[in-house]
Amino acid sequence: MTIEQDFSAAAAGNAAPAQKRRRVSRVRKTTPSDATISADNMLGADKPASSSYGLGRRRASRAKKPRPDNEATPSVVSDAVPVSMSAAEDNAEEAAVPAAEGGTPRRKSRRGQRGGRGRNRKKSQTAANETEDEKAEAGVVSVVAEDAGEVPKNDAADTGRDTSASAGGKSGGSGKTAAEGGEKATVRAVAAKAKVGVAVQRCMFISVMSGEQVEVALTEEGVVLEYYLEMLHQRKIKGNIYKGIVQNIDTNLQAAFVNYGAGKNGFLQIDEIHPEYWQAHYEAASGNKFPPIQKVIKVGQDVLVQVVKEPTGNKGAFLTTWLSLAGRFLVLTPGQEQTGVSRKVDSEDERVRLRELISDMYPGSGLGVIVRTVSAGATKTTLKSDLQYLKRLWRDIRKKATEVATPALVHQEPGLSERAVRDYLTDDVGEIWLDNEDTAQAVRDTVTLLFPRRKDLVRVYSDARQPLWERFNLRRQLDQIYSREVVLPSGGRLVFDQTEAMMAIDINSGKISGKANFEDMAYKTNIEAAETIARQLKLRDVGGQVVIDFIEMREKKHVLEVEKILRHAMKNDRARHDVGNISSFGLLELVRQRTGSSALAITMEPCHACGGTGQRRNLEWQALQALRDLRRALRMESGEKCLFATSLELALYLLNHKRDTLREMEQDYGKCLEITSRS
Repeated sequence: MTIEQDFSAAAAGNAAPAQKRRRVSRVRKTTPSDATISADNMLGADKPASSSYGLGRRRASRAKKPRPDNEATPSVVSDAVPVSMSAAEDNAEEAAVPAAEGGTPRRKSRRGQRGGRGRNRKKSQTAANETEDEKAEAGVVSVVAEDAGEVPKNDAADTGRDTSASAGGKSGGSGKTAAEGGEKATVRAVAAKAKVGVAVQRCMFISVMSGEQVEVALTEEGVVLEYYLEMLHQRKIKGNIYKGIVQNIDTNLQAAFVNYGAGKNGFLQIDEIHPEYWQAHYEAASGNKFPPIQKVIKVGQDVLVQVVKEPTGNKGAFLTTWLSLAGRFLVLTPGQEQTGVSRKVDSEDERVRLRELISDMYPGSGLGVIVRTVSAGATKTTLKSDLQYLKRLWRDIRKKATEVATPALVHQEPGLSERAVRDYLTDDVGEIWLDNEDTAQAVRDTVTLLFPRRKDLVRVYSDARQPLWERFNLRRQLDQIYSREVVLPSGGRLVFDQTEAMMAIDINSGKISGKANFEDMAYKTNIEAAETIARQLKLRDVGGQVVIDFIEMREKKHVLEVEKILRHAMKNDRARHDVGNISSFGLLELVRQRTGSSALAITMEPCHACGGTGQRRNLEWQALQALRDLRRALRMESGEKCLFATSLELALYLLNHKRDTLREMEQDYGKCLEITSRS
């Protein structure tokens, strides 16, 4: 028997007293809420504290309110996992069904059920109460809009909006125009979406300094998830195709060094050499996958190479002859007659659909095709047009390679702003903000081809009084990328130390270390650290070995939960990675692929004082070494004056703290000592 049938039977009892009937009728008003609780129980939600359906039931529900859908829990990672537009709509529809059937009631409805001062609320509502409700909902909307990156085009529009809102609040419920009514309906709709926990769409920000640099940031709910920087004086060459010449062959490394027109020769391994460049036919012996490089490649041979990894430090660029041309939806692979679908497409049905579409499109002799992750949901016409574009591009590259002299650039990857739109623009990106009109027009043309129905996706920020990063409160997050320490929400700290072998990350509890329950403190801090570390690894583009020193946790379930959250937070990392387990010493190891030159590598340089070690000799030690050099110079100097040049800081220290020693040296050698500072 359902809950409503129980209530109907109780109300229909002839022997029930009047007081009991009144209680039943009052309880029946809360039937939708009770029905929702029953539905939650069927879905595995927490059971109510009381099993009665009378007043005790309402007290129990007031004492223990259900957790809202949008409230973060320690086991859910909300700020590190992007949600697609379709997923957001699905969540909105699923959350709307319980609300319509009597889900968590709004404040106005609960007051009406409690009786007392809220019993006749529907019949007599004052204008002041309406104003308070509208202000509260408008406050929720303003927070959501600010997180989503909504900004007015100018201050006049901002002032007009504030004035109209305040005027509407003062006028109360009389004399409202149709426009005000529509605006309030939108306000209530957005507030309702915020209450049910609908994910806010992602935003892309592109800041351009003409002729100097380009910055791109991807955010979700105001949190920076990805950041890319390109300074035009050291523009990235990854993906460029060059016509190079083999200058040297190292038989020990089984690699060739190729001059492709840069300062340092590129590194080309034997497994990165396409068989079409082999000078002689070679039959692979048992156990040998590749032939000796000296037998198939010769010095002075021309090769068409593509940059796989940027040159770093003293290492040259990593090259390959297995070329690939990236489009929006497909990747063309000349020399590989095979087709495939990206491993990041999780849905098996979608993988089968994409395989069927690509099997019907013949790319041509000697050409292969790989379907990219963003192709999920794309039509056959879209994929076919992208394939035709890539085939024309490959024909132009081959033609140019036969005409230019070696070494030369044959194909150059587009700039960061164009690559960002091509590679990172997905359906869940709701806005693209730019601060340069010329770049905005180029991006707008690309967006029109990719998303014809979303013409208002690109927006230009033209307020000269405040930069783009400051307006959207992103500058502080971007500055953290260059900092050695990152502060956690609860007061803990992350310390990043890069060594030659690995990146070491230490977690400090900070302000919350004095809590009585050490296990809860360690668990909470490690949860926050796992989410932040996954985001910082992407922002800093940390590659290679990473060792994380978590705070020791005694409970096994806490250890497993922290590992789970770290893996979940890194699930959407574009770089390949492998996450290990927390050892008995509290250490977790992971390996991550470096995708390119990070903002740290582009903008940082070693300190001239410490040489990049982060430490230097103190001034007392430097002064003693300077005195030793002075004595040797005084002995060797034949003139009456001895000059000693050093840094300004050390010169002042010698004159202030070693004055007596300098005077004694002048008397001993009978010479005038003069200390100068180097500029």
